[in-house]
Amino acid sequence: MEDLSGDRILVVDDDDNIRQIVQLCLSDEGYRVRDAPNGEAALEMLGNFDPELILLDLRMPVMNGWEFARRYRTRPGPHAPIVAFVAALNAKEECAGLETVAILSKPFDLDDLLAAVRAQLPLVR
Repeated sequence: MEDLSGDRILVVDDDDNIRQIVQLCLSDEGYRVRDAPNGEAALEMLGNFDPELILLDLRMPVMNGWEFARRYRTRPGPHAPIVAFVAALNAKEECAGLETVAILSKPFDLDDLLAAVRAQLPLVR
């Protein structure tokens, strides 16, 4: 069985390229990363993977980020903080009503991504 101790991050985004780049970047930093192409797949994944941070795109087919966050918050147990990915000029308005610890506007810089992740999950090496 795979060791899932340490900082676990779930990346939820319908863009394959973004998921791959974020996963490579965070894995290189020592984080354990899983990804899902939409909110529905992410919810299904939560039975096997308990993230400590969720990086969430808001606009996705099948189940968008707002619906994922609503359903995730109704699950029992502790909930991981959410960093939202937003492709909008009015990112703060887009995230109104959504409990997030940070908002990254697409396209985002990888240094900004790492800063948002490290603010929640500082790696101890």
